[in-house]
Amino acid sequence: MRDRLELIRNFSIIAHIDHGKSTLADRLLELTGTIQKRELQEQLLDGMDLERERGITIKSHPVRMSYASASGRTYELNLIDTPGHVDFSYEVSRALSACEGAILVVDATQGVQAQTVANLNLAHKQNLHIIPVINKIDLPAADIGMCLEQIEEILAIPREEAIPVSAKTGQGVDELLEAIVKRIPPPSRDSKDYCRGLIFDSIYDAYRGVVNYIRVFDGSISAGMKIRLLNNSIVGDVKEVGTFTPKMKAVDKLQVGSVGYVIPNLKSPHDTKIGDTIADAKATRPEALPGFREVKPVVFSGIYPVDSSDYEQLKASMPKLRLNDSAFNYSAETSAALGFGFRCGFLGLLHMEIIQERLRREYDMDIISTYPSVIFKVHLHDGRIMNIDNPALMPDPATIEKIEEPFLLTKIITPNAYIGDIMNLIMSKRGSCLATESADSKHVVMTSDLPMSEILVDFHDKLKSITRGYASMDYQFSGYKEENLVKLDILVNNEPVDAFSAIVHTDHAQSKGRQICEKLKEVIPPHMFQIAIQAAVGGKVVARENVKQFRKNVIAKCYGGDITRKRKLLEKQKEGKKRMKQFGSVNIPQEAFVEILKT
Repeated sequence: MRDRLELIRNFSIIAHIDHGKSTLADRLLELTGTIQKRELQEQLLDGMDLERERGITIKSHPVRMSYASASGRTYELNLIDTPGHVDFSYEVSRALSACEGAILVVDATQGVQAQTVANLNLAHKQNLHIIPVINKIDLPAADIGMCLEQIEEILAIPREEAIPVSAKTGQGVDELLEAIVKRIPPPSRDSKDYCRGLIFDSIYDAYRGVVNYIRVFDGSISAGMKIRLLNNSIVGDVKEVGTFTPKMKAVDKLQVGSVGYVIPNLKSPHDTKIGDTIADAKATRPEALPGFREVKPVVFSGIYPVDSSDYEQLKASMPKLRLNDSAFNYSAETSAALGFGFRCGFLGLLHMEIIQERLRREYDMDIISTYPSVIFKVHLHDGRIMNIDNPALMPDPATIEKIEEPFLLTKIITPNAYIGDIMNLIMSKRGSCLATESADSKHVVMTSDLPMSEILVDFHDKLKSITRGYASMDYQFSGYKEENLVKLDILVNNEPVDAFSAIVHTDHAQSKGRQICEKLKEVIPPHMFQIAIQAAVGGKVVARENVKQFRKNVIAKCYGGDITRKRKLLEKQKEGKKRMKQFGSVNIPQEAFVEILKT
């Protein structure tokens, strides 16, 4: 057993987004002979069309490789490719829990970025051995000296440990494979006399049901045995176990130290949670592996089917998607304007965008979503505290003592030339710059405090725009602070439309209200009567636009004659319009909701 464990290495590749993780994984697969060159395609482990189009990794992808080292021994290398964006950090932490080491990739043209530091901190918390790699050394703009300096100064790793490679050409990858078997420790032997495994990911297969990706820490798991999921004490039989090569390949059993998949006979996608522990059902008082926690979403949005008849299909798709992404939460809700739908929670704006796109592509759903919001703490005069994630649930302003909103501690790594522009951006978003420290001779690390609601939509885009793409940002929740916030209502023909409501800062209420009113004026078609579009805070209207009415020229048939005849016809028309406005209803087209939510 000990000899077998000595020949196993479990590791992840971690990096900032777009630093070359998936390309490096391609070269490792090619050089170990796991994939033949004729079968190889770029970003092989990025299985979704969405991942290929955007050039990002969204899901963890495990694969087993066999490597014959220079010493003549053949090693089993289990690689877990991880996402790079801050929104998927929980997925990265689960993948790292299944490993003993990590390859930290740094782009030779960009140097250490914000998410590089964040991912390194996650790896340190798991006590993993780090192998720093400087990638893209074949590019003319590569600055290896700057990267080595940053690896020492920012990451506190000796520069001698860094390995320069080009994942595209394969240069230096042989040296990296040797470093993996020499530097990363093998898995430890069994600590329990029963089997235990960590679920670090899961997917839903239409034919086989729930497929759990696991790392075995104790004992072995084989087809036919009874297992227990410790988080919710569900017992089930194992239908199949196997490994990734990189496609699923069934085996007799998964032994200690191995990474693979388990297909239990679970009835519902709700039964599995990422980070849970699988244990032998016969074990008395089995201990869960450390690190499991419920992921708490921070951004909320309503998702509704464009056609109300698709609601049942959307309802069936939600649990399958949640199984594949444990950070995604949802609950049923109804809207007067949009009908039946779901209130969904996400880890960030990219996460929200990816979920919506996956619903459209993988489940063929035609959906629209409401404006994203965060959780506000509303303190009432009677001492109660309400957590509000939907502006429609905001209580009467007369009962509110104060409103607190979530703030984020952000770290921005940027070239020196853009410090002033970034400070202006932070202040325009109601933030404050806490500290600025040098990373090296050309870069600084700016620490700031920003309201989460302000960076939800366009902060990252503006940051990239003003720094020409050179700045990067990482953030973490820092706490709640009291702010002067109000609920902004949008009224169409004196009727509030809850889908357009938002909780905004008092200083921004008027400009935000005017922006929505102007957009609605463009997209609502004319009716037989004039429609007033108003933005109101409490009972006070802060912005207004009018949609002009259709108007028939009732005096066209009058040629000459007394003026009183024309006045009589105009008065009659005016009375008719007044009655129509009183009893008529305004039809807001679906496109109007989509257009407003885009702004």
